[in-house]
Amino acid sequence: MRALFLLIILASLSGCAMQSFRARPLDPTKLAASYETRTLDSAALGQFIQTSLGQDATPWPPKSWSGRMLTLAAFYYSPDLDAARAKWGTAKAGVISAAQRPNPTLQLPFQHTTGSSGRSPWTYGLGLDIPLETAGKRGYRMARAQQLSDAARFAIGSVAWQVRSRLRARLLTLYAATQKASILKRQIEVENQIAKMLQQRLAAGEASATEVNQQRIALVRTRTALANAQQQMQDARAQVASAIGVPVDALDGISISFSEFDRIYPDIPTRDAQREAILNRADLLGALAEYEASQNALQLEIAKQYPDVHLGPGYLWDQGATKIAFGVTGIALPILNQNQGPIAEAKARRAEAATKVISLQAQAIDQTGRALVAYRAALKRLSQSDALVSAQQRQLSSMHKMYQSGETDRLTLALAQQALFAVKLEHQTALTQVQQSLNQIEDAIERPLDDAVGITASTLSAPRRDAPANQGSRP
Repeated sequence: MRALFLLIILASLSGCAMQSFRARPLDPTKLAASYETRTLDSAALGQFIQTSLGQDATPWPPKSWSGRMLTLAAFYYSPDLDAARAKWGTAKAGVISAAQRPNPTLQLPFQHTTGSSGRSPWTYGLGLDIPLETAGKRGYRMARAQQLSDAARFAIGSVAWQVRSRLRARLLTLYAATQKASILKRQIEVENQIAKMLQQRLAAGEASATEVNQQRIALVRTRTALANAQQQMQDARAQVASAIGVPVDALDGISISFSEFDRIYPDIPTRDAQREAILNRADLLGALAEYEASQNALQLEIAKQYPDVHLGPGYLWDQGATKIAFGVTGIALPILNQNQGPIAEAKARRAEAATKVISLQAQAIDQTGRALVAYRAALKRLSQSDALVSAQQRQLSSMHKMYQSGETDRLTLALAQQALFAVKLEHQTALTQVQQSLNQIEDAIERPLDDAVGITASTLSAPRRDAPANQGSRP
């Protein structure tokens, strides 16, 4: 009886270590307010950027934000990355679950015997059912959970790349619109001068009304193009803020450096780029981890052909007689099936996972090849545009010398300047296409060509989770 009471007390005390539920309600109003107060000058963001860069990020906030620093800010604020990190947390919790051993079961037999001739009609006692897993099932289960956790970790890298790619594309749109607006402003100045000179010539009878009207139409078109470019700048700036994960007004007064878009790489070897894609893409690495998980899942199902053992030690007081049991119970007999169905399903899932790896690998190779073809074509167009700009600049220089020597007039010189701006607009379009092609190459291999930003431990963790509330908002 004392042993019975002792086990009951121990079972009751074990409940003291159990966790209890704590509600964490979400308030949409507070969530919206938290988003609206995000800024790029918070101290917590500065600490995250400094940790990610591995160097001092002073002065803070910086006078000019590079694409590299804005990418880290997007890693800090991105809700997509928050979701991917949460999924990794769930997968890591799955590793804990897979490592758990089954608990023993307490049994309390109790019965009454009618018409008993013994000293007592009651039979009672206690026993345990201790399950023992066989054939390495727990090891296979743990290995599978760990591989799924690795796949979820690689998914963070894939999402982080998508965040970086989306931000760079929108920064490129902002850069292209900014450069176009700058060229158009100078072109409007020259076209204004041309329109005035033609008007003067019309008054003097040296120009036709048709020439004046054509120039006025050209001026209106250029002003319309400038207005469109300025609107594109505003839209792109809002899209940049969205890609970072901050409200639009968080970019007010922020100077953005576009120096990375001046960088052009020579011809990139196809084989090297495709090798980088195969070895570096996070989605492919994640698919390989899922394949290894399917391998372990198959091993687990095969191991389930072997039954687990249940030890059943116990104590029984039967009408005055003390009985001690050392039984082995609960052994499933593989008579009607040998787990063929789950094994077949696990084999099919392994084949499916292998197909996914092969498909992703083929996509990576194809995407890289097409991106390189587009990049080389864009480089060729840029080279032709460079030659055209150089030729137009030489012509303008020649016109300027002729104007200084009195061999030509101001109108001819202004028309040459107008032609140069038109060529510069085409050159800017060609340069933007080159950068877009570079984006496609980087997306194919999922690695910056300048090795500017990588996935670090600070990126994998939830950077805002432990930050003080007042560090993520305006002071």
